[in-house]
Amino acid sequence: MTDWKALENTAKALVAPGKGILAADESFPTIEKRFKSIDIPSTEENRQAYRQMLFQAPGMENFVSGVILFDETLRQLSTEGERLAEILSGKGVIPGIKVDMGAKDLAGFPGEKVTEGLDGLRGRLQEYYSLGARFAKWRAVITIGDDIPSEACIHSNAHALARYAALCQEADLVPIVEPEVLMDGDHSIERCAEVTDASLKALYSELARQNVKLEGTLLKPNMVISGKGCSTQADVEQVARETVRILNGAVPEAVPGIVFLSGGQSSQAATAHLSAMNRIGGNPWELSFSYGRALQDDALKTWAGNPANVAKAQEAFTFRAKMNGAARDGSYTEEMEQAA
Repeated sequence: MTDWKALENTAKALVAPGKGILAADESFPTIEKRFKSIDIPSTEENRQAYRQMLFQAPGMENFVSGVILFDETLRQLSTEGERLAEILSGKGVIPGIKVDMGAKDLAGFPGEKVTEGLDGLRGRLQEYYSLGARFAKWRAVITIGDDIPSEACIHSNAHALARYAALCQEADLVPIVEPEVLMDGDHSIERCAEVTDASLKALYSELARQNVKLEGTLLKPNMVISGKGCSTQADVEQVARETVRILNGAVPEAVPGIVFLSGGQSSQAATAHLSAMNRIGGNPWELSFSYGRALQDDALKTWAGNPANVAKAQEAFTFRAKMNGAARDGSYTEEMEQAA
């Protein structure tokens, strides 16, 4: 039987005041790209060293409530022989796990994707729980383009997210549902708002249909933002207003928290947008973060694969986490960056 109270407590702990989630769940191709940017090979040894450096950063637990891990990382040992997941648990940080198998071409709909990974998921979730994971993540990808997204794409991904979420709750894992409307393209912020609204409404309709208890879930959406190629880029305040407006019209109050993805934004832009949203106030859910690159970039460049740089890289990571911790109550300012 599902321990509903434990699920709700975990969901609330992940969006505790001043804290958010580190997404360190890069797949093999993605981490290889990140390591190429600092000119080191993506070996198991380098991946372990990099993630251990992040997880052991002094003070990170003051601003990071949970970490989404990749399958390899959940099983990996530190150089001292301790499981990386246990390093996190020992600091009061909740280990999580990415469980989807990636976005694949949606048959019959050129240019659109559907996320796969439901086959065998029940057994994998049970194993992940036994390895210490207490929450999971599944990412769906929605592309804006000529005549897309289609209704079929939006609903196929909503259905898969809901089936995943139901299976997670059966296994006592909090599901993070991530319907990401991509920044890629030249679309306006208004078009992003329209597609985000449709995607979220379809998602919550499907979650209700699949008997998913919202109090034991978290939402990981994109911010409502101009496409990267759009000639008119919305400013920080407009992004904050539009995002909060769409969320208020689509996300039920029962959801404990919303943990935004950074989606290719710069580290400082992602922090500024989150802070501006929290300054608006009056929302029924916590507005937090679940950033990958926007938390890791400075640390990755500082580390550069050199053990001598670990302490400085850890400082860079903890500082970035601290800035996002400040954004959680709207108190982040650019002056904080300059002072550092």
